[in-house]
Amino acid sequence: MMAKKKKTTNKAVALRYDRDNDSAPRVLAKGQGVVAEKILAVAKEHGIAVHEDSDLVEVLAALELNAEIPPSAYVLVAEVLAFIYRANDNFR
Repeated sequence: MMAKKKKTTNKAVALRYDRDNDSAPRVLAKGQGVVAEKILAVAKEHGIAVHEDSDLVEVLAALELNAEIPPSAYVLVAEVLAFIYRANDNFR
């Protein structure tokens, strides 16, 4: 008997943070499948670092577009931002 391989659907969420206007990062774009692939392609095209975290993407994907991330996600998003800052330093 063959085991069924679970098909995974790619998901992506893009965040934006404007320290002058936002009190927390906001959901700029989100999607799955082809939309997720487009989000990732646009990020790559613009040299934006990408961090993979399936648990965090589930939390963020449940938010509405333009919604601020909830306080419960601050620590997780801070870890992602730290990753991105380190990645940017490596390119300088």
